[in-house]
Amino acid sequence: MAIAVLGRPSLWPTALRTARRTATPGWWHRRPFLPVPSGDYLRFRLVTQYGETDRRPDPADVLDYLAWCRDWDRAAGS
Repeated sequence: MAIAVLGRPSLWPTALRTARRTATPGWWHRRPFLPVPSGDYLRFRLVTQYGETDRRPDPADVLDYLAWCRDWDRAAGS
């Protein structure tokens, strides 16, 4: 995912905002010490996108999601 996002500099600010919004509170106190979403949130997103939790996200889908978030933020005036 990171490589896919690195190839789209226009999505970098959105990726950082999304990471901040979805990070588990107090993430700096728990391994892997990265601002990653909770397992429950990731499972929810996988089920709503693919209908199952056993699938890895497709990088193109992640880029589409970030572009949607960027467009939504712009429309909302963020």
